[in-house]
Amino acid sequence: MRDSKQDIYHFWFMECEPQQWFTVDQSFDDEITDRFLTTYDMGCEGLNDHWSEDAHGALALCLLFDQFPRHMFRGTKRIFATDERALAAAKHAIIRGFDQVLPPEQRFFLYLPFEHSENAADQNRNLQNFKAMSPENPVAYHVAQQRYAVFEKFGRFPERNAILGRTSTLEEQDYLKTIQGSHKI
Repeated sequence: MRDSKQDIYHFWFMECEPQQWFTVDQSFDDEITDRFLTTYDMGCEGLNDHWSEDAHGALALCLLFDQFPRHMFRGTKRIFATDERALAAAKHAIIRGFDQVLPPEQRFFLYLPFEHSENAADQNRNLQNFKAMSPENPVAYHVAQQRYAVFEKFGRFPERNAILGRTSTLEEQDYLKTIQGSHKI
């Protein structure tokens, strides 16, 4: 049986503990892969595009295309393969005002595709999104500012260079030495 947007929503926000979302944990990664790889593959074929017509569906698409690959494909360039799809779902949701009906914890995941983009306009929008959320989540805005500073300095996220087969500049190599052990990608 195919997973639905409700299954993704329930798994992420009801079954998981928030500390699992950003922790490297092979068993958690395996659980996401086991449960949602087929749904992910179907989504890549466009079979879940209709989910974008409501707030929870758009959020489910963002999770499916942005967060789940970061667990399912950790350490490979496939981790970024559907970032553009997640960003498109997030942009569509914001245009429709869906972000405004979601509670802050969920809105956060609708905004993350902007933070993951290596595009200046998306990075600027990310700062706006998280600044608006800062009363509810000042940490998210602070992280968005840090990520923006890295992007502004390098025009990309150097921590992705090795996975994507990009050559790091000397300045990027120096930066990468300062963040060893960090898992920001």
